[in-house]
Amino acid sequence: MARWRDTKQNRKTQENENTSIKEEKTQVDSSSVSSRLRAFLTDTFLITTPIFYVVIYFIMGSGEAFSEDRIQGWSIILIIHLLIIIFFWFVKNQTPGLKAYALKVVDATSKGKISLIQSLIRYVATLFAVVSFFLIFLPFIRKDKKTFQDLISNTIIVPE
Repeated sequence: MARWRDTKQNRKTQENENTSIKEEKTQVDSSSVSSRLRAFLTDTFLITTPIFYVVIYFIMGSGEAFSEDRIQGWSIILIIHLLIIIFFWFVKNQTPGLKAYALKVVDATSKGKISLIQSLIRYVATLFAVVSFFLIFLPFIRKDKKTFQDLISNTIIVPE
């Protein structure tokens, strides 16, 4: 009878508090959308921009040569970018942008390092999400704030 009275009067018992704390701990707190976006933009400027510059002016020779054969230029850029990002995700669990904001990429189920296959799937899913317009807004719709690449690759970005 006492539990009914406590529940009716919105009093929490010690048992209820312990179970709610356990439930909160089992859920992984993913990082905020804004910090993930800032990390992505930091990686864009630290990694992608230098690759873009090197490919256009050193590998292709000039901007005109790049504009004449854009498929080859973008293929080179994406391959180099893929190798660098996969290295950072697989070996270090974080890119320079994620490190700057004290974030890391982990497996959603084991909370450990991600596999090489997960890294590749995450990279391809990230490219697809950036290109498609509607997938960008997915974390704003979902309660757990997971992005498309988090769902597809079974990874999550968490605070360090």
